[in-house]
Amino acid sequence: MALSVERLDGGVALVTLTAESAQNAFSIEAMTTISQTINSLIDDDEICAFVLTGTGKFFCAGADINEFRECYDGGTISDLVQGLTDILHPLLVRIRQSDTVYVAAMNGAAAGGGLGLALAADYRIAIPQTKIAAAFFSLGLSPDGGTTWLLPRLVGLQRAKKFFFNNETWSGQEALKLGVIDEITELDDLILRSLKVAISWGKWAKSSRAGTKQLLDSQSYNDFETQLHNEQERIVGASQTEQFSEGVDAFLEKRNPDFQ
Repeated sequence: MALSVERLDGGVALVTLTAESAQNAFSIEAMTTISQTINSLIDDDEICAFVLTGTGKFFCAGADINEFRECYDGGTISDLVQGLTDILHPLLVRIRQSDTVYVAAMNGAAAGGGLGLALAADYRIAIPQTKIAAAFFSLGLSPDGGTTWLLPRLVGLQRAKKFFFNNETWSGQEALKLGVIDEITELDDLILRSLKVAISWGKWAKSSRAGTKQLLDSQSYNDFETQLHNEQERIVGASQTEQFSEGVDAFLEKRNPDFQ
């Protein structure tokens, strides 16, 4: 079993990678399970947010290097890398475009494609012992997992370039200072705090969640006029939903809206 899923009150799910999957999550079998699980949560109208965490010292450490060796020697390495990215890349796009909130509870190391899985989150909470590394350069590879798109948006282009070319490893505190991590907590409080954020962010209307995620991702490459057009399309569409009606009623009645 690559992972476990707990469906909790408040429309939130907790996904926990097993010790083996957290350490070597990027096998075809494990990645398929992770992708199917997260996609099923996104498709579930009862789930508004999910928390992803690992086990032990690893949040998600990326690929199995021993499998890399075997596939390279066997002449199938390109098939493996192609297969892994064919699963991971659509999953990352789906996460970023969906109305489902994703909180990464980073209990340990995130490296390689596992770093991309962490950076794709809407909110990242780490512990002081968390380690963040790309590790692609150590293997003679170029970065993947969306890291070249996601990381510069958090730390800036030149700082991201230094991270890759210096083959750096950041501690939880360093990542917090740079803006890669949103907050630090102790291990005993990590899951509870992550679930609290997931419930808080997931309580808003679907159109608010999806629209904001997509508009913030597109603003860095759209010109101002195009971004205004996209905002207009989103807000006009949202104004026709029952959740907008609930928001108006709640405002007029001086109460908190219930978008569930």
